[in-house]
Amino acid sequence: NSFVTRTNTCGELRSAHVGQEVTLYGWIQYQRQGLFLVLRDFQGLTQIIIPQDEAHSHVKKLLSHAPVESVVRVTGIVSPRPPGQENPKMPTGDIEVKAETAEILNSCKKLPFEIKDFIKKSEALRMQYRYLDLRSFPLQYNLRLRSQMVMRMREYLCNLHGFVDVETPTLFKRTPGGAKEFLVPSREVGKFYSLPQSPQQFKQLLMVGGLDRYFQVARCYRDEGSRPDRQPEFTQIDIEMSFVDQAGIQRLIEGLLQYSWPEERGCITTPFPSMTYEEALADYGTDKPDTRFGMKIVDISDFLRRSDIQFVQNALSYPHGTVKAICIPQGVRYFKNKDLESLKESAKSQFNQEIMEIICRPDGSLKSLLTKFLGEEQQSELIQALNMQVDDVVLLAAGEHKQVCSALGSLRLESADLLEAAGLVLRDPTTFHFLWVVDFPLFLPKEDNPAELESAHHPFTAPHPSDTSLLYSDPTKVRSQHYDLVLNGSEVGGGSIRIHSAEQQHFVLEKVLKEDSEVLSHLLEALEFGAPPHGGIALGLDRLISLIVDAPSIRDVIAFPKSFRGRDLMGNAPDYVTPEELEPYHIQVSWPLAEKEAKQN
Repeated sequence: NSFVTRTNTCGELRSAHVGQEVTLYGWIQYQRQGLFLVLRDFQGLTQIIIPQDEAHSHVKKLLSHAPVESVVRVTGIVSPRPPGQENPKMPTGDIEVKAETAEILNSCKKLPFEIKDFIKKSEALRMQYRYLDLRSFPLQYNLRLRSQMVMRMREYLCNLHGFVDVETPTLFKRTPGGAKEFLVPSREVGKFYSLPQSPQQFKQLLMVGGLDRYFQVARCYRDEGSRPDRQPEFTQIDIEMSFVDQAGIQRLIEGLLQYSWPEERGCITTPFPSMTYEEALADYGTDKPDTRFGMKIVDISDFLRRSDIQFVQNALSYPHGTVKAICIPQGVRYFKNKDLESLKESAKSQFNQEIMEIICRPDGSLKSLLTKFLGEEQQSELIQALNMQVDDVVLLAAGEHKQVCSALGSLRLESADLLEAAGLVLRDPTTFHFLWVVDFPLFLPKEDNPAELESAHHPFTAPHPSDTSLLYSDPTKVRSQHYDLVLNGSEVGGGSIRIHSAEQQHFVLEKVLKEDSEVLSHLLEALEFGAPPHGGIALGLDRLISLIVDAPSIRDVIAFPKSFRGRDLMGNAPDYVTPEELEPYHIQVSWPLAEKEAKQN
C-alpha cells in the first residue's frame, strides 16, 4: 500500500483488523439487493456491508445503484461476520467492512461479458476486450507468477553468476535460413530492416567483444502465423557464455529453473535426465518426448524377420526398414471401433503409414490379421515382447525407420488423448518431467529438395567434436552440439555450442548450405579477430509459463497476445496506411482488384 491512498488491499483484511477504520479501492464484483457488495482488487475480495440507516442514506443510494465493475472508494470499519455467516472459501471470509463513506470513481457501462472465471467467453471476444479479460483471476495469477519468475531469473543470472543484461537491436537485417522474418521499410530506396527472430548474431558478437556472460529477456519475431503454442512476437530468456561446454550450459539452466521455480508447484530435481535424438525418435517417435507416461515404441523387427508375412518382409528388405509397435493398456475397454479407425486414418493421412492392430482377448489369445501367419509359440513370444495384458491393443507399423517412428509417436499421443477423454489419467499436469535431448543431426535434407541440405537448427551450431572430420567428407552423418530442453512433451528451450572459427563457419555456409555468406560478412569477420569458444541457449518464456500454470494456450500467459491469425483484435492491427504515409519509404501497395473495390466501397 506504499505510495497510494488506500490503507489496505481487498485481499488482506483478517480478524486481527477488527475495529480498524480502513479505506479500500476496487471494482464492484457483485451487489445484492442493496444489502452488501463484494469489492475486488488485484489481491482478493472483501465483503462490504451497505448501511441501512437514514444518516447514511446517500452511501446506500450510491452503492446500491452503482453498476457491476464500477470503480469505487469505500471507507468503513472492519467487523467480524455474524456467527454462521463466515466464508471459509474466502481468505477475508471472517470479516466484513461496514461502509461509512463511499465514492464512485468511475461508473461502468454494460459489459460485453461477465468478469467471472466460470463464465464461458469466446476467445475472439476476450481478445477484443483484453483489458476486461485481464481483470479475471487466472490472467492476474499467470502474469504475476511470470513477473516473479523473471525477477528470480535475473537474480540468479546477474547477482549470483555475473551475467550482464544487454539489450540488443530490434531493427537488423535478414538472416539466411530459419523462420520467415518481418520486414520493416526504411527511407533508403529498396532497403528493408528485418525484425530478428532471435538475438543470435548479437549475442555471439558480445562474446567476441569480451562480455563473457550475456543474458536478456528478449523480444523475438517470426512471420509464421499463430498456433496454440506460437505467437508472431514472443519472449525468450536468451543466454550466451564464453569458454563453456554443453554440460556447463545444462548445469546453468538446471540451477536457473530450480532457483526461479514457483514454490506452489513443488520442487524440481536435478540433474535432468538426458537422451539422444536417435533414442528419442526410436522410443517415442519425436524429438520432444512426453515422458510422463509409458507406451514406448517397441522394435519387433528381429522377432518378425523369421515370419512369412509378406508386407513385413517387404519392409525389412529396405536399408532402413523396420517393424515397430506400441501397446495401449486397456485399449479394448476404453476405445470404440471408430477410435481405432480414426487412429489408423490419422497415420495414413499424416504419414502415409499403414497400421495393423492386435487385440489381446480375455482368454489371452490374440485377435489380428497377423495371427494366421504366427504359430502359438510365436504368438506367445509376441505377447512377451510387447508385454501385452488382457484387453490391451497393439498398433503395429512396418516401413522406413523414421516414418514408422514418427507415425507411432503421433499415435501414442493421440491414444493418450483418447484414454484421458475416457477417464484414464496418464499425464498429470501437476508433475513436471524435464528432459535434455542431445546429439541432433547437424544437417537435414530439405523437404522440397532432398538433394540439398539445411541446418537442423541454425547455421552457427558447431559440429560434435567426434564428427568434425565428417563435416568435410559426409556432412549428412555429422552430429551437432545442439541440445533441446523438453518439458512434458513440449520444447521449452534450445541452444548449442557455436562455431567460433571463421574458416569453419564460411565452409558451412558456402559449401554445405549453399548460402551467400556475404549477408553474414560482419559475423565472419568478427570470428577472425580472436573469437572465444562460446555457447548458449534460449528458453521460451511464454511456453514455459503456460506449462507451469497448465494454460491451454500461451495466449493465456501474455498480457496482449495476437489472435490465431496473428491479429490484434483489440487495436485492429495490422491496419491500412495511406499512400502519403508510404511515400517516404518508396513503397506502393499493389491491390488485388476485388480488395481494391471492397476498400473503395
